[in-house]
Amino acid sequence: MKVGLSSYSLLDDIQEGKLTILDVIQWVADNGGEHLELVPYGYSVVDNLPLADQIKEKAESVGIELSGYSFPADFCHDDDEAFEQEVNRIKQHVDIAHRLGITSIRHDVTAFRLEPEEMTIQYFEKYFTRMVEGSQRIADYASQYGITTTIENHGFNVQSSDRVQSVLHAVNRDNFKTTLDIGNFLCADEEPLVGVMKNIKYANRVHFKDFYIRPYYEDPGEGKWFITVNRNYLRGAIIGHGDINIREVIKLVKQSGYDGYITVEFEGMEDCQLGSRIGMANVKRLWEEISINE
Repeated sequence: MKVGLSSYSLLDDIQEGKLTILDVIQWVADNGGEHLELVPYGYSVVDNLPLADQIKEKAESVGIELSGYSFPADFCHDDDEAFEQEVNRIKQHVDIAHRLGITSIRHDVTAFRLEPEEMTIQYFEKYFTRMVEGSQRIADYASQYGITTTIENHGFNVQSSDRVQSVLHAVNRDNFKTTLDIGNFLCADEEPLVGVMKNIKYANRVHFKDFYIRPYYEDPGEGKWFITVNRNYLRGAIIGHGDINIREVIKLVKQSGYDGYITVEFEGMEDCQLGSRIGMANVKRLWEEISINE
């Protein structure tokens, strides 16, 4: 098991100009991380090959593995031309991942921001064949590089464990797995322990995060709260400080035999460097403390 960070965790400082993506790599090395997942917000590599090469060189120089590359995608198009354009756009990201030496990518299958009517099972069923065909074509393209493509329980439609599994089984490619995010099940109001228990066997990578949770009838007021599919409230927390049962999640992950990359994502209101550092430290500490036989 190797603990690392998503570059998204330090997005606040990247956007404010306090850190570049090269600084982020150094920061991970300096703060106990073993790997970095690239999420191109606040920087871009698909249209900046020199930066991609600098990232690879920097990571190698400080001993940080580049564990994954995650980016948005949306196959839910009625128009054939728009669908083809999206497939071709994603292929460019696959090429960049290969250039970076990364062997695991995550692409979405729907847009992240959706209207309430687009969060429904009807929308999922309407575009299911598009999601499957797009994922198959990307997985087949990535196979030439030995890259595993993944779908994450991410966004507000294909987020519950059953919907993720439906896509996984329909795509039916050996190099198509899931990036399992322990917290994102809550965005679809699914208990994280249930989602992890059901989908950990399909995981290529695992994201750890934490949330504060409030029911729809208890408006928490100001803060970085957002609304779930069923109108409950979530806010990012430092891992181990929020309402997710992190200890039981770790037990489930360990019991599954998963021993790959664990990527910390911090989305809270605290200073992003503080939240990321404590999050990585807590995952390491709890992983060592928790026995699967408890």
